[in-house]
Amino acid sequence: MDFKAVLQGFNENKKDYAKGVGTPLLVLAALGMVILPLPPFLLDILFSFNIALALVVLLVTVYTMKPLEFGMFPAVLLIATIMRLALNVASTRVVLLEGHNGGDAAGKVIEAFGSVVIGGNYAVGLVVFLILIIINFVVITKGAGRISEVSARFTLDAMPGKQMAIDADLNAGFISADEARKRRDEVTREADFYGSMDGASKFVKGDAIAGIVILAINIIGGLFVGMIQHDLSFSRAMEVYTLLTIGDGLVAQLPSLLLSIGTAIVVTRQNESHNMGEQFKTQLGNEKSLYIAAGILITMGLVPGMPHIAFLSLGALLGYLAYYTQQQKAKADEEQAQQEAKGGDVAAKQQDQKELGWDDVQPVDVIGLEVGYRLIPLVDQAQGGELLSRIKGVRKKLSQELGFLVPPVHIRDNLELDPNEYRITLMGVGSGNGELKHGDELAINPGQVFGPINGVATTDPAFGLEAVWIKPEQKDEAHSLGYTVVDAATVVATHISQLLTNNASLLLGHEEVQNLLDMLAKSHPRLVEGLVPDILPLTTVVKVLQNLLNEGVAIRDMRSIVQTLVEYGPRSQDPDVLTSAVRISLRRLIVQDAVGGADEIPVITLAPELEQMLHQSLQNAGDEGAGIEPGLAERLQASLREAHQTQEMLGDPSILLTSGMLRSVLSRFVKHTIPGLRVMSYQEVPDERQIKIVSSVGQ
Repeated sequence: MDFKAVLQGFNENKKDYAKGVGTPLLVLAALGMVILPLPPFLLDILFSFNIALALVVLLVTVYTMKPLEFGMFPAVLLIATIMRLALNVASTRVVLLEGHNGGDAAGKVIEAFGSVVIGGNYAVGLVVFLILIIINFVVITKGAGRISEVSARFTLDAMPGKQMAIDADLNAGFISADEARKRRDEVTREADFYGSMDGASKFVKGDAIAGIVILAINIIGGLFVGMIQHDLSFSRAMEVYTLLTIGDGLVAQLPSLLLSIGTAIVVTRQNESHNMGEQFKTQLGNEKSLYIAAGILITMGLVPGMPHIAFLSLGALLGYLAYYTQQQKAKADEEQAQQEAKGGDVAAKQQDQKELGWDDVQPVDVIGLEVGYRLIPLVDQAQGGELLSRIKGVRKKLSQELGFLVPPVHIRDNLELDPNEYRITLMGVGSGNGELKHGDELAINPGQVFGPINGVATTDPAFGLEAVWIKPEQKDEAHSLGYTVVDAATVVATHISQLLTNNASLLLGHEEVQNLLDMLAKSHPRLVEGLVPDILPLTTVVKVLQNLLNEGVAIRDMRSIVQTLVEYGPRSQDPDVLTSAVRISLRRLIVQDAVGGADEIPVITLAPELEQMLHQSLQNAGDEGAGIEPGLAERLQASLREAHQTQEMLGDPSILLTSGMLRSVLSRFVKHTIPGLRVMSYQEVPDERQIKIVSSVGQ
């Protein structure tokens, strides 16, 4: 073996070897105190060190901002308890061996606690020691142990919920992965800490019990040793050994009491970063409570027979503290107000001096909701407003139905509106408005009711149906008459849903389409990589998707859409031609949204003569729909509306079936004039579905 190399390796790593030897040395020292006899001088040093350690630990628990910052407290508690018990064994050996030689035979510290602290009276010392034991064991240790047990159980029970909350925040994008990892570690450390504290509190409890047992054993053992081995009288042996035993017990119980108080402070504090002294000052420094307490003490001090000086002086002190606290708070409020005013002036001056920049140009909200001041409680969750959650539900539902993420709704109050009015904007343009009666319910007439109901007549802002504002207590009556009853938040949410559905194409832009393509690329990378920009520019893809949404077709099946664009893109760059091709590929989805799973599709058709006339008009005009003669357009619109209403009365879907050339023109023609009428081409009917002609316009 190369001893030179071993020695060199030890020299290089000696700092690392020396880092972790503190705890093993303490354990070895405790074993040495139990096995080997110690001189009184060394006992004095160790007892003093034990008291100093307890004081340091207690002060650390007071000044620590939150319990987790002192995470090694359970381990410190265990080590301090082992040291104290080892000292008890060592001091007991010295007391029994050398106690007959005098009071200082076991060291100056034990003698001081046995003579000075209790005045040399072992009866008084016994009573004081028992009182300390009761305080430590019955009050402090028992309460701290119960709190530790409950805190550990509640912390462990809440751990899965906290982990789920962290995962939810991470998935929602509120926190980063590093912050989520940090919060998970903190939750784990919190559970470990309170679990350890639950066990560590048992050390303190066991230490208190050991103190009582050691006291009894030392007194009985001292009497036995003094009377039999050293021929002392009973009274002399009782005086010498009891004083030494009580002094020994007091020296051990003082740090035990300090550590018990530290344990109680740790387990009773909340796991938040707060200074304990500041909390006492803030929460107990209530001037009203101090004034009342001062008045009660002064009144008690004026009662004959009471200690006037004590009560009156304390009452005056509390009164002064209340006055001082009140003045300090007033001064702080005044300084804060001045600071805010000064900050406002500085901000105003800086605003005046600052040059205009692009930050001063506010972007237009994609979706906006403006409310009058009386409707603010609808959007304020602190006042029980449910509109925000309803709007979130509308966005989620529409996003799932349409196939892309609907942008958030930006809500603000607008003093220019009537107090009960709201306005919905799309791209900064007012697209719908209405008036609400906050706190009332809206009873909507669905088409057939069994009688009128008292209330304020109005119109449903979403669909234009007749409605009545009623009181909440009239809700059951309205239901019995056949009305559909909704609250004010539902009225606004339904109106927003209807507007967003009808104007879905305005919500889809380049960013949204790129996100859709990126999501599809995760599962079908080869399909997406050849589309943009090799086959089609992104602008054309956006236009095709907007056309689909404008015609009421969802874009959930992006795989089929992209496949069609990849297939037809090399043949044509015309968005309308590509839209027709995509509609044919989505024909099953289109028919399913229209008629569900029915085998027959009820359709409205155009008479052959009328269809031929429209074809001729479009070919002559060369512009979409501009060549339709106004009189013909008016008659066509009236006939289509009549056929559509007939289908609605029967409860059947309303579908206009026409040629591929006329489909896009007629779709734009009826979109706003006859809402709900779908326009399909012959090529969009799936092979497995049958057509049932319910009406022919133009015959």
